[in-house]
Amino acid sequence: MTANEAAIRQWNASATRAGMTATARDGDFAKRHLVNPELLRLLGDVRGRLVLDAGCGNGYFSRMLAGRGARVVGIEPAARMVEFAREQGEGVTYHQADLTRLPELGEEFDAVVCSMVLMAIPDWRPAMRACVDALRPGGLFVFAVVHPAFEQLYRSWREHGEYRVREYLVEYEIPGPAATDFHRPLSAYLNELAALGCRLREVAEPGLDPAEVHEPGLTGYVRLPNFLLVSAEKP
Repeated sequence: MTANEAAIRQWNASATRAGMTATARDGDFAKRHLVNPELLRLLGDVRGRLVLDAGCGNGYFSRMLAGRGARVVGIEPAARMVEFAREQGEGVTYHQADLTRLPELGEEFDAVVCSMVLMAIPDWRPAMRACVDALRPGGLFVFAVVHPAFEQLYRSWREHGEYRVREYLVEYEIPGPAATDFHRPLSAYLNELAALGCRLREVAEPGLDPAEVHEPGLTGYVRLPNFLLVSAEKP
């Protein structure tokens, strides 16, 4: 079994119907308040555009895009998530596939969005390459990851009232409640974009509105960015 296959098994095993139902409309708290608004802003007007949601999970963001007039294809390797996403309908076409081995999808895409996925893939470079390859020339690639510099922000702020980190420059595993994530320096993602010939358009590091802070651990989200979003253009 490859490392990617092991990771997919972890995500599939953790995908409970209750959890997917709870996040089916617009994701969890962090997605609603920090990730989704920035993804939508970076993608711009998607009406009539063909968009690939790479690593779509339960399909909530695919459905958000479809609701804004996009023609959406969702790719997700975890069988339980694909099954749930297909049950929701709403005009999205879903395929079960590893992002490193995309199936033939026909047309080239106007945009590819890869939200909170790359840091969960052991062999992530082929996945990023597949996303860029799926674009038409001039197409837009937008991805979001947990910010490499502030991955344990909530836990650290809750325990210490500040952010603490001991290691940054090497790659290492971060065990999570659902599956394992992988720390990589920010430079790894940006340099891979450059190696693929992409033109960087924008880097976003969203902060939480202070009005949304309802517990002490969330204060860190106001002062430091827990998520990193990148927009790039295929040559």
